[in-house]
Amino acid sequence: MALAVNSPNDEISALRQQWMPLQALDGGTPAMRKATTALLPRWPGEESDAYNARVGVATLFPAWRRTVNVMSGKPFSQALQLTEMDPRIEAWAQNVDLQGVSLHSFSAEMFREVVGYGLAGILVDSPKASASGRQTVAQAEAEGRRPYWVRVRHDQILGWKAALQGGAMRLTQLRLLECHEEDDGPYGVKVVPQVRVLVPGGWSIYRQAESSSNAGKRGDWVLVESGTTSLSDIPFVPLYGVRKAFMVGEPPLLDLGYLNIKHWQSQSDQDTILHVARVPILAMYGVDADTQLVVGASTAVRFTEPKTAAGLEFVEHTGAAINAGAESLKDLEQQMIQSGAELLVKQPGDRSATESANDAEANKSDLQRMAENFEDALDQALVFTAQFAGIDVARAGSVTLYSGYGEATLGDASATLVKDLMLAGVISRETGIAELKRRGELAQEVDPAVEAARIAEEGPLPGAMSDGGADPNADPLAA
Repeated sequence: MALAVNSPNDEISALRQQWMPLQALDGGTPAMRKATTALLPRWPGEESDAYNARVGVATLFPAWRRTVNVMSGKPFSQALQLTEMDPRIEAWAQNVDLQGVSLHSFSAEMFREVVGYGLAGILVDSPKASASGRQTVAQAEAEGRRPYWVRVRHDQILGWKAALQGGAMRLTQLRLLECHEEDDGPYGVKVVPQVRVLVPGGWSIYRQAESSSNAGKRGDWVLVESGTTSLSDIPFVPLYGVRKAFMVGEPPLLDLGYLNIKHWQSQSDQDTILHVARVPILAMYGVDADTQLVVGASTAVRFTEPKTAAGLEFVEHTGAAINAGAESLKDLEQQMIQSGAELLVKQPGDRSATESANDAEANKSDLQRMAENFEDALDQALVFTAQFAGIDVARAGSVTLYSGYGEATLGDASATLVKDLMLAGVISRETGIAELKRRGELAQEVDPAVEAARIAEEGPLPGAMSDGGADPNADPLAA
């Protein structure tokens, strides 16, 4: 059956199955609670009120989200370097999206999308030509008409067509889901979904019809606008996490996401059993089923049977399951740290003749390789920018990201991630110190509780004091 203009293709439909739980993890505790039974199963025989109460108090350990923030921030811990770039493009890089965002910040934001979801893109666009006719580059810039970059997030990509041309795969059609704002009364604004269809040298926009017309029935997606571009290619650059095929990328931290969901479910079980264990149950024996009992400071209980045959007692949980659950959660947290740290471990790759003479080039972590592919994508976006502006593509320039963050072993990478998570507030100082001690980073005689208390007494380091305007709960490593 033919796809509608707003329908995802098979590849995107499959990727959406992976994105759904990750989007909930990204949304934190409110989004996880909203997902209800999709991510927190309802127990057999569990009443609706009991389940809703359990969901309502569940809290998320944000391991996936913070690990994504930490990992995606590493290539941008130092300013990106621009080389061999035309002065005009270099100036535009200070406001690459015409919204005041620099190339560095824009790139960090999109790399976070790549690490989190495995697929995103950059669309290079240019404002419509002036109605006054042909203009010089200077005149166009004076009107604010110059190429700019548009974020294309994972869930905006609907589908594409591609063909092998000149020895490379090139897009022949691309469909993107967008939001269009319209006035809604004198003060309000409503957001209307629209689909942008791009082809080499042209574009079209489709929106749902609000009423029936010659163009179609109400609710049909109808063409509302179209135009042409000066480029022979679609100016879109795909960004990949784990590249599986052209325009198909998978989330590099997907396994960590599944572990985090398992932790969410196990934490809910643990909270429930703690709630039950903290409330002892009053048991009454030696009476029939119809006996009514009132318990209070000014009440008494009377039995008709002898003391040996009837009575009351509190029944309490032994605590064995509580300890087992707590240990299971610790194991899950350790697995999540190990899973996230794998991106930092240097892995031997295919060596070229040049790389064979340089072990540092031949052994790179998965995160470093992702960053290098991301650099190539930024360079291609710069080429599209130059083409739109009529600048020689040889002066489009190139981007270099910081790459000095790979670790030699999983143990080293794990210790690094523990430190990052401790700084990001995912784990406490005491837990972080205990984990570093267990990994041999700290001496065995170090007492985590004592060190955490000393840190609290000493306060923040000089220069780390808040100015009062920052959010104390904000993630300091978020891109």
